[in-house]
Amino acid sequence: MGALEGRVALITGAGRGIGREHALLFAREGASVVVNDIEPDPEVVSEIRASGGSAVSNTSDVASWAGAAELVDQAVSEFGRLDVVVNNAGILRDSFVAGLTERQWDEVIAVHLKGHAAVLHHAAAYWKSSAKAGSAPAASVINTASASGTTLPNPGQLNYGAAKAGIAAMTLVAAAELERYGVRVNAIAPIARTRLTLATPGMGAIFAAEVPPGEFDAFSPANISPLVAYLASAKCPLTGKVFAVQGGAISELAGWHDVKVIETEGPWQIDDIAARLP
Repeated sequence: MGALEGRVALITGAGRGIGREHALLFAREGASVVVNDIEPDPEVVSEIRASGGSAVSNTSDVASWAGAAELVDQAVSEFGRLDVVVNNAGILRDSFVAGLTERQWDEVIAVHLKGHAAVLHHAAAYWKSSAKAGSAPAASVINTASASGTTLPNPGQLNYGAAKAGIAAMTLVAAAELERYGVRVNAIAPIARTRLTLATPGMGAIFAAEVPPGEFDAFSPANISPLVAYLASAKCPLTGKVFAVQGGAISELAGWHDVKVIETEGPWQIDDIAARLP
C-alpha cells in the first residue's frame, strides 16, 4: 500500500517540472490527483492512467479567486473529497529593481502569492465546513517557497523573492489557524534542475552541466517530490514548518530572529544608536 493510498490531492503547476514529478509520485503512492496547469500537458494524466492511477486535468487560473474555487470544486466533485493541496504553480519575470515594470511585479505576485492564497482559501473553507459538520479531515497543504525569499536573496528577483517570502510567512499563519480543523500546513523551499532555475540569474550556470547517463541526479525535480509526499501523508505529524530541499539535503528553516540587541533606559539618541548599532 502506498503512502498516499486513498488520498485526493490537487497539485497546481503540475504540467511540467517539479509539479509534474509530484503528480506522478502521488499517483504511484495511491493518491487520486487533480493535475492543474494553465498550459496542461495531457501526457501527465495519460501516464498516470496508463499505469493504473487515477487523475484528471484542470486548467483553471489559480491567480483568480474564481479559478481557485473551480479547482477545489472539481477535486471534490470528481473524487468525493479533498485531502491534499500542493501549491506549486509559478512563473519568473526577473528584472533588477530599477528596470522592474508594474506588469512584471503584478504577474509574479498574482501567480505565486495570490495563487497560493486563493487555493488555500477555498480549500480551507471546504475543510472548515467538513469539520463543523462532524467530519474532521486529516488534510495537508504543502506550499512552495524558495531559497530566493528565505535563505538566498537573489539580485534580479525582487518580485519573486517578495512573493516567496510571503508564501513562507503565509504557511506559518495558516498552520496556526487551520490546525483546529484537522489541517496541517507546511512549505518547501526547493532547488532543482528545472526551466525556472536554468533561467534564474546566477543559477543557470550551476545547473547547466549535464548529468552523465545512468548517474543519479540529486538536483532532479523527482528528488524533491518524496518530501512533499511525506508531508502530504495522513500519518505525518508536522505542521508550521518550512523545509529547504536541495540535492541530498533537507533542512528545516527558521524565520527572522534577534541577532543583536541594544537597549536604553531613556529616550533613544541618534548618536547613541550610531555608536552602538554597527
